Amino acid sequence: MEYKQIFNFDIKLTWKSISLLAFLAIFPNFLGMINLPTAWGFKIHLFQYLVFLAAIIYGPTGGLISGAFGSVFTVITMNNPYILIGNMMLGFFVGFFVRLKWDIILAVLTAYLIQMPWLYYSDVYLAGMPVKVVYGVIIALLISDLLWGFFAKLSYKKINGVL
Repeated sequence: MEYKQIFNFDIKLTWKSISLLAFLAIFPNFLGMINLPTAWGFKIHLFQYLVFLAAIIYGPTGGLISGAFGSVFTVITMNNPYILIGNMMLGFFVGFFVRLKWDIILAVLTAYLIQMPWLYYSDVYLAGMPVKVVYGVIIALLISDLLWGFFAKLSYKKINGVL
């Protein structure tokens, strides 16, 4: 596959498709306000679902855009600008691997594994978070990523079908 095909939106840019991308880029901020507590002490994050949809439908560029713009609320409330880079990486790599025809769950898991060293380094050494807290974030993101990756896999065709 040519690199241009991997990084192109590969979708006809109409007002409908641009509006959907804008929604997928902005609405994760609202989902970022919600974290569902679990009985095991960590919280399920919700924003990934829309980042994954953007990555699947629009490729790595769409995933990167959604990861960046969709992180603004979390970056501001947590005073941690490094989250932006991690979420951009997550969206970009999911879209990249999906464009290489990988299974969506494998793409999500691989993108997570690529993002984790950055998350650990930036949260512990740049943001000064306690290691124990970062381990909780790592577990929460693994479960959230796999959960929302599964739902994105089930639903992206219906959403993409309206374009």
